[in-house]
Amino acid sequence: MHHHAYLWAGPKDRFDQEALRRPPHPDPPPAESKPEVILRYREVAAGFPTSDLPPIETAYWLVKPGSLVRGTWPDPDAAAAWLSDRLAEYAPRFASEPERSGTRLKALVASAAERLGSGGDVSLGFYLERPSYLSLALVTCSPNHQVPALPCPLGA
Repeated sequence: MHHHAYLWAGPKDRFDQEALRRPPHPDPPPAESKPEVILRYREVAAGFPTSDLPPIETAYWLVKPGSLVRGTWPDPDAAAAWLSDRLAEYAPRFASEPERSGTRLKALVASAAERLGSGGDVSLGFYLERPSYLSLALVTCSPNHQVPALPCPLGA
């Protein structure tokens, strides 16, 4: 078991494009469906795996390109340390003053280490200044407990 880190920061309106953040339904629409339904399904099926947008379900980061992985660790504490560093880096830009609290951030990191240690995933999101959004995720791999069939993006 190991843990992959992911980070996405960008315009909030792009983050809100939920259709590109959801995996396509496993069954395509029937051939007799409206052409626009079939076209939309094809767009989502092609776009979801290659989009850098954070997936709605954290485990689905694993179907994204391996180039989006920001780090990989077998030790949950090392993965949580990466999270701690990212929180320290971005906290000055958090739109909400209470979210910048050092005590709160330390509690988030401790909770992340515990969750990763039990095989879970961690996903955090923060509004940044200028309507921007930050998504941080740590995903347990080989296997992922939520969706065990998902392959490791790095072939590990």
